[in-house]
Amino acid sequence: MGHQLGLVWVVPFALLLLSIAVLPLLIPHWWESNFNKGIISAVFGLPVSFYIFGLDGSRLIETAIEYAAFITLLAALFIISGGIYLRGSLPGTPFTNTVVLAIGAIFSNFIGTTGASMLLIRPILRANERRQHQVHIVIFFIFTVSNIGGMLTPLGDPPLFLGFLRGVPFEWTIRLLPHWLLMITLLLIIFYVWDRRWFAAERAIHQGAATKEYGVQEKLSVEGKINFLLLLGVLTVAFVVGRFGDQIGLQSEYARRGGQVMGMGILAGLSLVMTRRDTRAANGFTLYPIVEVAVIFAGIFATMIPALAILEARAGELGLTHPWQFFWVTGFLSSFLDNAPTYLTFVSMASGLMGTDATRLGQLLQAITGGMHGETLLTAISVGAVSMGANTYIGNGPNFMVKAIAEEAGIKMPSFFGYMKYTISILLPLFLLVTLVFFRP
Repeated sequence: MGHQLGLVWVVPFALLLLSIAVLPLLIPHWWESNFNKGIISAVFGLPVSFYIFGLDGSRLIETAIEYAAFITLLAALFIISGGIYLRGSLPGTPFTNTVVLAIGAIFSNFIGTTGASMLLIRPILRANERRQHQVHIVIFFIFTVSNIGGMLTPLGDPPLFLGFLRGVPFEWTIRLLPHWLLMITLLLIIFYVWDRRWFAAERAIHQGAATKEYGVQEKLSVEGKINFLLLLGVLTVAFVVGRFGDQIGLQSEYARRGGQVMGMGILAGLSLVMTRRDTRAANGFTLYPIVEVAVIFAGIFATMIPALAILEARAGELGLTHPWQFFWVTGFLSSFLDNAPTYLTFVSMASGLMGTDATRLGQLLQAITGGMHGETLLTAISVGAVSMGANTYIGNGPNFMVKAIAEEAGIKMPSFFGYMKYTISILLPLFLLVTLVFFRP
C-alpha cells in the first residue's frame, strides 16, 4: 500500500498536527471542548479512513484494534492511578521536586511511563500549587518520567515491549543503563538549577515567606492502596497476553488485543467500584484528560496510516547504514508518529541490513556484517524511539495526559510550538551529546 499512496495523503496528518498547534491560540475557548476536538479529528481522520478502507480494509482494522488497545491501556492506568491519593503535603522545594522526578524515572520502568506519570503528576502539582512558576516543573516531568525514564525494562515503553515479544531478551534493556544515566542525570541537574533559580526569585519577592511556606510538611499517608494491586494487574495482563497468548488460547493478534482490552477494562472498572469517591474527589480526578487524549489520538492514528505505510515501503531508500542515523531518524519520526510502529519499521530495516529474521530480534544481537554490529543498531533504534518521544506533546501518550492534567489544575502550559522551544533548547543538545558518546559517526 505504501507504494500506491502519494505524499499528498500525508497532508491530513500534517494539517491535524497544525490544528493541534494553532487552534488553542486562535480560538482557545472553542478548543477547550473535547467535542470540538473530536470534530477536528473527524474532519481529517474520516476521509483518510474511508480511502484506506478501499485500498486495504485489513490495515484500517489493524489500526483500529491497535488504537483500542492503546487507549484502553492509557485509560486503565489513568483511572487506577487516579484512585491513589497521597494525603498530606510535600514541600515544593527544588530538592524535593528533583527527588520526585528521580523516583518517577525509576518507577517508569516498573509500571510504565503512563502509570508513573499518572501516579506522580498530581502530587507534584499539589506540592507546588503555591509556586508562581510551575511550567518548567511539568516540562521536565514529561522529559524524565513520561519518556526517558522508561528505558530500562520492556515494561517501560511500548517499543521495548514489542522488541521483547519479538525475541529480545527481557534483561537486554538493562544494557541501556549508561544512556539512561547520562540523560536522566543531566536533566535532573539542569532541572534543579532551573527550579532553584525560580524558587530563589519567589522567595526574594515574598521576603523569605516561600521557605517557610513550602517547608511545612504534614504527615504523609496513602489512600486507595488497592489500586497498587490493580496497577500490577494491568502490567500482568499486558505481559501474559503478549508473551503467553498462544498458551492461553489467544493465537491471533486480534484475539490478543481483545484479551488485553477486556482484561484492562475489567481492572479499570474494579478501580472505579473499589475506590472511595472522596478519594478521587480529593485527587481532583475527572475523565476530561483521558477523553481529550482519546479524541485527539483517534485522529492521529487514522491520519498517520499513510505516513507509516509510505515509510515502511520506502525505508530502504533512506540509505541508513550507521547507528547515529538510525538513532536520529527513528527518534525524529517517533516525535510525531506512534513510536511503537516506528520502532518496528526500523528494526525490520536493520534486520534486513544484517541478514537476520525481523520476527526474531534476538538474532540481531549476535549479527556482525561489514563492520556493522546488529546490537548497536538495535540500541540506537531503542534509545531514539523511547527518548525522542519527549520532543512533542504527541510523541508519547502520557505527554498529552500530563499537559491536560496540568491545565486542569490551572497551569497555563505552552502551545505545541511553545513546548518545542524547550525541547530544542534542552533535549536537542542532550541528544547530540548522546550521539557523540554512544553513536559517534
